[in-house]
Amino acid sequence: MEIRRDIHLNRLIARRHNGMIKVVTGIRRSGKSYLLFTLFYNYLKNEGVDSEHIIRIDLEDRRNKALRNPDELLAFIDAKVVDDRMYYILLDEVQLVKEFEDVLNSFLKVRNVDIYVTGSNARFLSKDVITEFRGRGDDVKIQPLCFREFLSAKPEGSSRDRMLMEYMTYGGLPQIVTMESSAQKEDYLKDLFTHTYLRDIKERYNIKHDNDLAELIDVVASSIGSLTNPLKLQNTFKSAKKSNITLDMLKRYLDLLQDAFLIEKSVRYDIKGKKYINTPAKYYFEDLGLRNARLNFRQTEPTHLMENLIYNELRLRGMSVDVGQVVVNVKNGNGVSQRKHLEVDFVCNRGFKRLYIQSALSLPTPEKAEQEFKSLLHINDSFQKIVIVSGLAPTYQNDAGIIVMNIFDFLLDESSLSQKNDANVIEI
Repeated sequence: MEIRRDIHLNRLIARRHNGMIKVVTGIRRSGKSYLLFTLFYNYLKNEGVDSEHIIRIDLEDRRNKALRNPDELLAFIDAKVVDDRMYYILLDEVQLVKEFEDVLNSFLKVRNVDIYVTGSNARFLSKDVITEFRGRGDDVKIQPLCFREFLSAKPEGSSRDRMLMEYMTYGGLPQIVTMESSAQKEDYLKDLFTHTYLRDIKERYNIKHDNDLAELIDVVASSIGSLTNPLKLQNTFKSAKKSNITLDMLKRYLDLLQDAFLIEKSVRYDIKGKKYINTPAKYYFEDLGLRNARLNFRQTEPTHLMENLIYNELRLRGMSVDVGQVVVNVKNGNGVSQRKHLEVDFVCNRGFKRLYIQSALSLPTPEKAEQEFKSLLHINDSFQKIVIVSGLAPTYQNDAGIIVMNIFDFLLDESSLSQKNDANVIEI
């Protein structure tokens, strides 16, 4: 079964011949090797590149053990480059080569080679690996399967609602798609989190006493969609965990989890004041299945999972995503004016484009709709405003110009956020 990863494949294709080392990064088991060795390799072949000009080396294969020696690898590749035509060097698990940075940097001066690498150890999974290539590294981050990719791997005619629930429960790591039983998926995700991801972090940063790190992951997993900060987390540890963990250590652990691609931080942005507010912030998991596994699949509230799902899809589409805040003046019961902070779930920016997006599981009553629309109605600019809802209701645009978009319209159409007043939007 071949799962199309066109978004990531196209990002690799767009970087061909750019004179840089393309470094495919991302969370472990997200499909980096498959992207490079299968999808990109097949693309090159279809473009007419012959096999002799694609140097593909799996350094994890024991048959290639000798090539883990940097000088042997350098000599092997040099011997393969025998003419002036372009050569594509694809290296998987390159961290197994001692001084691999030096080897790869050596090829930057060779005019007719184009280099692509992946890696999977604790150090290589870190965002800072790109700095090893002296400003000539080009990071291509791969994420777990998005819902479109997940659904494409399922039998034709599968219920979208059932598949969405499965996706929000077990996530998008490619291996999950091949598993039949819930027990198998749960065991796989739990084992992966404990024996792979946590071990990577502990090995990279030499963490000996990791109880607080494990507890922090649980707390963050329980609070997706909620504003928090290190001080608030420290108070939680003191009251609920009876821990004296320091503020600096909590900040460090949060940075490590982000560095390993397990979570992402979305900071607050004052929309009217046009400025960032450093704290508090929200944290979202790169993969919902890993988040749920961490909590033994006990906390699977659709509201929070849907918000995390929307965040991941927005990031996949290349947008920077902040948590919005709108400050308004309202009168209390005594007629006294008070400042009130209204939240906008996502302020999305890409280039000159901006979107304001709310995540709402449903809008069952006018009161609930008013609550979701309220913050958007207080934004006095012309950028597009969208409320994404679950259920079967069609996408429409209300008389205030706010688009209420069905979750499936959003997830299954890559251009959904570019549509406005077209055939798919009903104006009311």
